[in-house]
Amino acid sequence: MKEAAGEANMTVVTIILIGIIVAVVTPIVTTMMNNTSKRSACQNDGGYWENGQCKNSNTIS
Repeated sequence: MKEAAGEANMTVVTIILIGIIVAVVTPIVTTMMNNTSKRSACQNDGGYWENGQCKNSNTIS
């Protein structure tokens, strides 16, 4: 019985750790994807990306 309780506790700990990792990684990935999208739009419009802004194009950053 003790062994089953230990395994159940480890399962709960694992689920909690996965939740924490997802909560931390999701905003990072979202920010990276948004930045990549903006840079791509800038380059497709003939500009270049510098200091967080699109230069020499018609794209609004």
